[in-house]
Amino acid sequence: MEDNFDFLNNKLAGIIDGPDDIIPILSIEDEEQMSSKDIPAVLSILPIRNTVLFPGVIAPINVNREKSINLVREANVGDKTIGVVSQIQSDIEDPRPDDLNKVGTIARIIKLLQMPDGSTTAIIQGRRRFVMGQIVQEEPYIKAAITPFHVKKKIKVDDNFEALFSSLKDLSMQIVKLSPSIPVEASFAIKNIESPSFLINFISSNLNIEIAEKQKLLEITDLQERANILLGLLTKELQMLELKNQIQSKVKTDMDKQQREYMLNQQLKTIQEELGGTGNEQEILDLKEKAKTKKWDSKVADLFNKELNKLQRINPAAHEYSVQLNYLEALIELPWGEYTEDIYDMKLAEDILNKDHYGLEKVKERILEYLAVLKLKGDMKSPILCLVGPPGVGKTSLGKSIAKAIGRNYVRISLGGLHDEAEIRGHRKTYIGAMPGRIIKSIRKAKSSNPVFVLDEIDKVSGANVNGDPSSALLEVLDPEQNNAFYDNYLELEYDLSKVLFIATANNIGSVQPALRDRMEIIEISGYIIQEKVEIAKRHLIPKQLAEHGMKSRQLTFSKEVIEKLIDEYTRESGVRNLERAIAKVIRSKARLIAADEKVPAKITTEDLVNIFGASKYKSEKYQTNNILGVVTGLAWTAVGGDILFIEVSLSKGKGKLTLTGNLGDVMKESATIAFEFLKAHASQLNINEEMFEQYNVHIHVPEGATPKDGPSAGVTMLTALTSAFTKRKVKDKLAMTGEITLRGKVLPVGGIKEKILAAKRSNITELFLPADNESDVKDINSEYLKGLHFFYFKDMIDVINMALC
Repeated sequence: MEDNFDFLNNKLAGIIDGPDDIIPILSIEDEEQMSSKDIPAVLSILPIRNTVLFPGVIAPINVNREKSINLVREANVGDKTIGVVSQIQSDIEDPRPDDLNKVGTIARIIKLLQMPDGSTTAIIQGRRRFVMGQIVQEEPYIKAAITPFHVKKKIKVDDNFEALFSSLKDLSMQIVKLSPSIPVEASFAIKNIESPSFLINFISSNLNIEIAEKQKLLEITDLQERANILLGLLTKELQMLELKNQIQSKVKTDMDKQQREYMLNQQLKTIQEELGGTGNEQEILDLKEKAKTKKWDSKVADLFNKELNKLQRINPAAHEYSVQLNYLEALIELPWGEYTEDIYDMKLAEDILNKDHYGLEKVKERILEYLAVLKLKGDMKSPILCLVGPPGVGKTSLGKSIAKAIGRNYVRISLGGLHDEAEIRGHRKTYIGAMPGRIIKSIRKAKSSNPVFVLDEIDKVSGANVNGDPSSALLEVLDPEQNNAFYDNYLELEYDLSKVLFIATANNIGSVQPALRDRMEIIEISGYIIQEKVEIAKRHLIPKQLAEHGMKSRQLTFSKEVIEKLIDEYTRESGVRNLERAIAKVIRSKARLIAADEKVPAKITTEDLVNIFGASKYKSEKYQTNNILGVVTGLAWTAVGGDILFIEVSLSKGKGKLTLTGNLGDVMKESATIAFEFLKAHASQLNINEEMFEQYNVHIHVPEGATPKDGPSAGVTMLTALTSAFTKRKVKDKLAMTGEITLRGKVLPVGGIKEKILAAKRSNITELFLPADNESDVKDINSEYLKGLHFFYFKDMIDVINMALC
C-alpha cells in the first residue's frame, strides 16, 4: 500500500547503497536545474494515499498494488520518471482518474528495493509540479497527458521575506526539539537548507496536518502565500506540542508529589511507631473519652465502637480517614438523651412573654397551656405549632421568647428556597462531602434534644423536583407519631425528636402542602392595629432605637399623636418593621443636630415628621355622610389593617343592564349579582315597582379604581345600596356594615372583624351592622377599643334593610 510514508533518513541509510543515491538537501542551483528540464507530454501516473509528494523531497513509497508495481518496474528500466498524484479519498483501493487530484509532482525513481516481507519499496524524489490533463490509458496503469504547473514569477527577496524565511526555520527547529517522534538530525537538515522553496516543500512534506491541507499547499502558485500559510500551521502545531508537554509535565509532577508524600508518610508512621504511638492515637483516645460520657443506647454505642475500630485500621494519610473521623465526630457531638430542665413557673413565663411581645394573646395562651400540662403530667410530646401571619408581626422573634420563657435552648433554620430533600434528611456517607441534614445539624448546635426549634418560612419550601420533595421530608419531622424515630441518611440511625418544640412560621398557609398542614396546629396572627402598634412603639421600638443610637430617653420623647401619625400616614403595614425604621430615621435626624451642639427640643412634633419625611405617603378613606341615595359605607380588611369603603349605586334609563366598576375581583362581582337578584326576587316585599328593573340600567361602583378589591364581605353593603337607590330611601348617618349574603337573604360571617371595627372607629362611625355569627369575634377584642361604638347583629338581610334605611 502507498500509505506507509517514512521520513527517517537514518533507516534509509542502511537500505540504500552509497550516499550519492539520495539528495538529502537541495541547493538553489540544484532546484533551478530540476525546474529547467523539459517534461514529457505523457506520463505514467502513480496514485499514492495518506501523503503528498513535494518537489525536491525524497520519500520511500511502499508499493503493493499490482498496477503500481508494474508501473514502477517499467519506469525504473526506462527513464525512471513518473507522475505522483495523491488520492482524494484514501480508502479507495483501485482509484480511477476521477479519484485523483489534478495537481501532482513529477518524480524520479532513485531505487527500487525488495523488502524482507516481499513488498516493494520505491525511493523517489519529487522534481516539479504538473497538472494532469487528458487520460491516455487506464490499463495496465494510468497514463495521462500533463502540462507544467505555472507558478508566479520569482519573488523579490527583501527584508520581510528574509524574516519570514527565518521564522519558518526557527519554528520548525522548535517543533523538532519538542516532538519526541522527529529525529534530531531533521533540525540539522532544516538549518542547512538555503533555498526558500525547498525549505517550504520540505516542511510541508513533514508537517503533521491533513492530506487535504498538504494538497492545498502543493497547489498554491505564490511562494510567499505558501510561506505565510505554512507559518500559521507551524505556529498552531508548536502551540499544541507545548500544551501536550505542559500537561505531561504536570501529570508527572503530580505523580512525583503523591509518591513523595506517600514515602514521607510511611517514614513518619515508622518513626512514630518507634517512639511508641501513631499520629492519630490522640484523636482516637479523645473520641473514646467522650463516648464514656454519652447517654446513648446500646445500638448507638455498638455502632460507634464498630466505626471507631474501622478508623483505627485506616491510614491517617488516606482520604477515607477524614471521612470516617467526621462521621464519628458527628455521632459524638449529638446530644443523645440530653435534655434541659423546663421552667414550670407559670407567672415567670407569662411575664417574659408579655415583656418581649405586646398582643399575640392566642400564642401566649397556647404556650402557657403546654407548660401547665407539662407541669402536671411531667412528660408529654411537644406540640407542633405553625404561626401564620403577615411579615413583621413577630412570628420569628416569638420563638426566642418562648425558649427563654420555658428555659430551653433555641435554634432556628430558614426553609425559604429549600429545594433539596437531602437538606432535611442528610446525604448518604458514600457521597463526597456528605453531611447530616439541617435538622440533625441544628440539634447538634443546640446541644440538647429538647430545644425550641423554629422552622422559618415553611410556606417557601419547594415541592417535588429532581432533587426530591423537601416538603414531604418534613412530614416525618413534624409528625408527633413518627418523629421519635427520625432517620437521617448520614447518621444511618434513628434520632428522637419528640421532645423538640417545633414552631413553624408562614405568611401564606395556603401554599403549604395539605399533608404537612394537617400535622401542625395553626395559630393565626393578624396584623397589629394602630393602638397595639402605639404600645409596641412605646414599650419596645423607641427604647431599643434610642439605645442603638446612643441617646437617653429624656433627650427625645414621642407623643401618642406623633406615633399614630407615623403609623397611619408614613408606614402602612401589618407588622412594625417599617415603623421601627421610621422611628430610627427620626432619632438619627435629631442625633445629627445634637452631635453638632445645636439646641434640640426633647419633644417630637407632627411638624418634625413633615420636615423629615415630607407629605403623608398614605391617606385613609375619609367618612362621608350617607345623605346621598344609593351610597352606603362598607368595611374592608387589607393586609395592612382595616379600612372603610363606599358602595355607590346609580340608576339610569335603560333596559335593566347591570354594570360593575372599581377593579372588582370575581367573588365581589358575584356578591353584586346575588344582591341584585335578591332585590328583584323580593321587590314587592320592599315596595319596589318590578317594572323599574326593565326600565333602568344599574351601575355599581366602588371608588379607588386603581386598587384591586375582592371578597364576599361587601354583599350586605351592596344590597343595602341597591335598595336605597330603588326605594329612594337614604341610609342612616354614621353607619357602616359588613357581611356576606346568600340568594335566600341570609347574612353569613366574615373575617377581619377586629381590623374593620378599628377602621370604623378611626372614621368616627358610631353604629356597626355585623353578621350575628361574628358576635364572638367582637367579644375577643379589648373593650378599651370598643368605646363609643354600638353593634347590631343580623341573620337576615331584610332586617338589615329595614333598620339601615330611613
